[in-house]
Amino acid sequence: MHVLVPDDPVFFAQFQSLEEPLLRHLYRLHGAGTESDDERLIANAYDSWVQVLLKLPLWSHWHSSDETEPDGSSSADAESADCCRYALYSACGQQLTSLYPVEVAASDLGNLTACLDLFAEADHARRTLPHQPYNAPPAREEDLTPVLRRVLKVLLLPAPDGLLGVLRHVESQGRAFSVTLAGARETEYRRFCEDVVAILSSGDTFAYRHHRAMYF
Repeated sequence: MHVLVPDDPVFFAQFQSLEEPLLRHLYRLHGAGTESDDERLIANAYDSWVQVLLKLPLWSHWHSSDETEPDGSSSADAESADCCRYALYSACGQQLTSLYPVEVAASDLGNLTACLDLFAEADHARRTLPHQPYNAPPAREEDLTPVLRRVLKVLLLPAPDGLLGVLRHVESQGRAFSVTLAGARETEYRRFCEDVVAILSSGDTFAYRHHRAMYF
């Protein structure tokens, strides 16, 4: 299935932040010495996280923009060579944050969703277990469930057919150039990006305002 992924450091930072807590959960279960359904589920989710990461546009740009290869080029340039970078503009000439169509396996999204359900159930059980003190997990792990939920909501956000068609055509060109959205396509873009910002930054007025400024 095709999803639209924004060239957005807020999205990537949240996506990338999932790695450490996922591995911590996996190592803890593995250290118990007995293979369990939970361990297999989290292992599948981590593998799917990697598969999605490798398909994110310009992921190496956010991850390793300061690293250089022996020939002096950046590893980000090498990794992002297959990504058709382009400049996106509104009808009035305003440059917009680019969106990239990415084909993601439904099975990978399913594995991540199953992992989210597991962590959400565990969080609920910790808070509601009668006659037991609530022991909060480390901060990074406590943040895992809401961050994973936000990331999945963005990945599962339905892409408008018209906008997706235009951007897939851009991708098929295999070269960098500029694209202007007008009329219905610009309206679809603005609605889609409003949803992305609301998913990732709602609940924090300061973060929401500055995140939205990246798009509008």
